[in-house]
Amino acid sequence: MEEHSASATERREDTGKLQFGCDHYKRRCKIRAPCCNQIFPCRHCHNDAMSSSINPMDRHELVRHDVVHVICSICDTEQEVAKVCSNCGVNMGEYYCEICKFHDDNTDKGQFHCDECGICRVGGRDNFFHCEKCGSCYSVSLQNNHKCVENSMKSFCPVCYEYMFDSIKGSTILRCGHTMHMECYQNMATQNQYRCCICLKTIFDMSQSWEQLDQEIEAGPMPEEYNFEVVSILCNDCNTTSRVSFHIFGHKCRQCSSYNTRRISTP
Repeated sequence: MEEHSASATERREDTGKLQFGCDHYKRRCKIRAPCCNQIFPCRHCHNDAMSSSINPMDRHELVRHDVVHVICSICDTEQEVAKVCSNCGVNMGEYYCEICKFHDDNTDKGQFHCDECGICRVGGRDNFFHCEKCGSCYSVSLQNNHKCVENSMKSFCPVCYEYMFDSIKGSTILRCGHTMHMECYQNMATQNQYRCCICLKTIFDMSQSWEQLDQEIEAGPMPEEYNFEVVSILCNDCNTTSRVSFHIFGHKCRQCSSYNTRRISTP
C-alpha cells in the first residue's frame, strides 16, 4: 500500500513535465511580475515584451528575486513561489531555486546556484569556478588561465550591447580579458574583425596574416618618392611606439611584429 501511494505521488509530481513553458524554459508555472502585475511565462518573456512596448514609460525589466507569486500551469492556482503546487501537488519545476525564484523542468542543463554571483548558472557546478575579480563563473579550464579584468562580466557585450552577467547566451573571454557573447565572437571571425571592440587588442591568432603581409610588402615596395617616408605608430597589442617606413599595406610594430597598429602624430 505504501509503495502504491509513493508511486501515485511521483506520477502526480511529474504530471505535465516538459509540456509547458516557453522558448526560454520548460516549466509548469507562470510568474506574476510584481513590477507591473502582469502574468508571463518567465522573466525573459516579460523583459522582451516590455522592451518592445510602444510606450517608453512601460519599458522596464523584472528583478528575478522580487517575484512573489506564481500560477500553476496544471490547475491554474495562484500561490506564493514554491517548488510544489499547493493545490494539485505537481512539481512546477524539476529544478527549483528558492533564492532566484526559478523553475526549470529540463535538468539536463546542469543548473546550480552560485552564491557569489547571486544567480543560477547552467553547465554543472563541478565544471565551473567563480572568479572574484572578474565577478562571474567561468569554466574550470580557465582557472589560473585567463587575464582578469575587474567585473568584466558585469558589463554589456561590446557587439550586441546585451548585459552579459545574467545573459542566457554563451560567452567567451578574449585574450585581453574582456568578454563578449560567443555568437558575437564567431560573427566577428567570419567578418575578419580581429580586434577587441573595447581595447583594440588582437583577439585571434594573426601570425599567418602578419606573415602574409610581410610577403606582400616585400613583393610590392612603395615608389621611390616614398622610400624615405617614415611614420610614427602605436601598437594596439603591446602599446609600444615605433617609427617605421610608410607602406599602404600596413605598418609593423618593431617590438612585437604585429600589424595591429595605428599612425600617431608626434610633436
